[in-house]
Amino acid sequence: MRRSKLTLYIFIALVVGVITGYFYNTLVINDINNNISKADAQIKIIDTRLAAITDTTVAGYKELKLQRTEQISIRKTNDTSREDKLVGFNVLSDIFLRLIKMIVAPLVFTTLVVGVAKVGDIKAVGRIGGKTLLWFLSATLVSLLLGMVLVNFFEPGKAMHLPLPDSHVATGVQKAALSLRDFIGHVFPKSIIESMANNEILQIVVFSLFFGVATAAIGEKGEVVIKAMDAIAHVILKITGYVMKAAPLAVFGAITAIIAKQGLGILSTYAIFISEFYFSLVVLWLTIILAGYFVLGKRALTLVNNIKDAMLVAFSTSTSEAAYPKVLMELERFGCNNKIVSFVLPLGYSFNLDGSMMYMTFASLFLAQSYNINLSFEQQLSMLLVLMLTSKGIAGVPRASLVVIAGTIAMFNIPEAGLALLIGIDPLLDMGRSATNVLGNAMATAVVSKWEKEID
Repeated sequence: MRRSKLTLYIFIALVVGVITGYFYNTLVINDINNNISKADAQIKIIDTRLAAITDTTVAGYKELKLQRTEQISIRKTNDTSREDKLVGFNVLSDIFLRLIKMIVAPLVFTTLVVGVAKVGDIKAVGRIGGKTLLWFLSATLVSLLLGMVLVNFFEPGKAMHLPLPDSHVATGVQKAALSLRDFIGHVFPKSIIESMANNEILQIVVFSLFFGVATAAIGEKGEVVIKAMDAIAHVILKITGYVMKAAPLAVFGAITAIIAKQGLGILSTYAIFISEFYFSLVVLWLTIILAGYFVLGKRALTLVNNIKDAMLVAFSTSTSEAAYPKVLMELERFGCNNKIVSFVLPLGYSFNLDGSMMYMTFASLFLAQSYNINLSFEQQLSMLLVLMLTSKGIAGVPRASLVVIAGTIAMFNIPEAGLALLIGIDPLLDMGRSATNVLGNAMATAVVSKWEKEID
């Protein structure tokens, strides 16, 4: 399937998915959503009454607890029913994502081993790695700062005027651990088989670096390994071509499921926040492209055109991982040397998530504004640095951005219950974040290739 046709089919699938989702929501899911909303409203009323009771031994307290349990049961039943009715659409995207995840781990391993082995000595690996990390850290800081500046300019949370919630209200989002031990455990593998099974990209990168350097060090014997790995990588890329033909179906299923579940009403409810966040992403896109333009010239625009299919896939499926094989292929077609692409791109998927970085500051300060919590400039900078440190290496964590935000806002006395404001629209925001991550990583790889004079 040619690139232009694939883009057209994905775009058609996107539009048809929105229309199908709207009608399915109206005709099938609407009654279930109403039942869930009623249950949620009752739970809030009961929670308010429970908080007002000081004596937990009275009969009224026990009655309210029973009512709360009953409403939670009603909500859970309807939630299950809704998921059952959406399973047909979710299956389409699930199959595609599973096939992509099947490819990612062996593709990262084989291409990175070949890349490092072709680079040769450790000094060269260190030099390329240093340039790569310099770009990543710069891009991360710019993304976080841009998110901070724009959320302070737009102030989307000011209109919310939310009262501070009770401390016992749960969000359902697990906090990110800040301990150094957990971070090290996430970076360094104890088993490469386990790392590949769990698609732990950062752990695969660490093992691949050791394997590649060792392969280069053994000389002629290593040539056999390099040729084998190179052949395997090309086989996997051929498989990628087959899998990408299913992308339009996956896009249709993913978009239909989101719209059918949430309804178009969620867009109007959070219209200001969503529109301002997407405007901020456009500003970040222009910043990334401008930075790439200074290094690559007009070819930076050519690169953006080449990876539009991959960005559409990432946008529609809400995961940048789905676009990884396609981005790798397009970068090599663009003229980047395979050894640079296979070295920089996997690192980017753990250390260079530009869209997610912007979202973290944007969303965290939005919550502070919603509760009328004024954070000083120094506090906001502290939050920015905390987010930068806690976000590294969690690319494989489901809903990673929400997890990091949950672990950070408590440090600044922002109520964790505020995450409930984001959970409903997070899939819509994640689409933009994922597409931005793809753009950031592709541009970073092309820039490092240019710096190393490894680009045609």
